[in-house]
Amino acid sequence: MSDNRVVLVTGASRGLGSEIAKNFGRKGYFVVINYFNSEEKAKKVVKEIGEDKAIAIRADVRDKKQVKTMVEKAIARFGRIDVVVNNALINFEFNPVTQKKVEELTWENYTEQFEGSIKSSLNTVQAVLPSMKENQYGRIINIGTNLFQNPVVPYHQYTTAKAALLGFTRNMAKELGSLGITVNMVSGGLLQTTDASKVTTPEVFQLIADSSPLQKVTAPEDVAEVVGFLGTEAARAITGQNITVDGGLTMN
Repeated sequence: MSDNRVVLVTGASRGLGSEIAKNFGRKGYFVVINYFNSEEKAKKVVKEIGEDKAIAIRADVRDKKQVKTMVEKAIARFGRIDVVVNNALINFEFNPVTQKKVEELTWENYTEQFEGSIKSSLNTVQAVLPSMKENQYGRIINIGTNLFQNPVVPYHQYTTAKAALLGFTRNMAKELGSLGITVNMVSGGLLQTTDASKVTTPEVFQLIADSSPLQKVTAPEDVAEVVGFLGTEAARAITGQNITVDGGLTMN
C-alpha cells in the first residue's frame, strides 16, 4: 500500500513517463503529472488514474520558477510530495540517421541535454526538499539509459548528459541519506515503443532482442515496474544505485 503517498513524475504525459505515472496510480499513490506541450495526453493520463487521485500541471522543468510553482500547486492539492521521478526528455529522438557526427557537434548540443537532465533534476530536488525534510522521507528516482554502458549508437550529447546524471544521483544520495531520502537511477534500454524511439526500425529492435539473454526488447512497462518499486518503503535500503532494466543486454 502507498499509505496515500504522493509522487511527482516529470514528462508524464506520454511514453515511459505515462507508464510510470499509471503504475504509481495502480499502487494507490496520488500522482502529479508534469507536462510541457502535451496537455491533452496529460489529461488522458489523469483520467486513466482517476481525477480524484491525479492532477496534471504544466511546467518547463528547466525553469526553476515554474518548477517551484508546480510543486506549490501539488502540495496545495495533496499536502506533500514523497516521491519524485525525473523522467522528462528534452528535444531528443533516437534516430541514428539524424544524430550528428562528432565533427558536427556543438557545445550547445551538449548544454541542451545537460539542462534537460541535470538542471531539471536539480530544480525538482530543490523544490521538493522542504516537504521531504519535514516528513523525513523521500524517494528521488532519475531516469538514465544503458547507452552510457554500451553506446550501440553514439548519441553523444544525450548519453553524456545521462552519464553525468549518475554522478548527480550518487552525490545527492550521499548528502540526503541522513534525512531519510534515497536517490537512485533506473536505466532502460531502447524501449519498444515510445515517441522518442518511434523512428527505430523493426530490424534494430530485432537485433536488440537477439542480443539479450531474455530474447526480448524492453517495454516501458518493464521500466515502470522497477521505478515503482524504488518509490516504496521496501526499497528503503537502496540508494546511490543505477539499476539497469534492459533484459540483460548490459550487465553490471
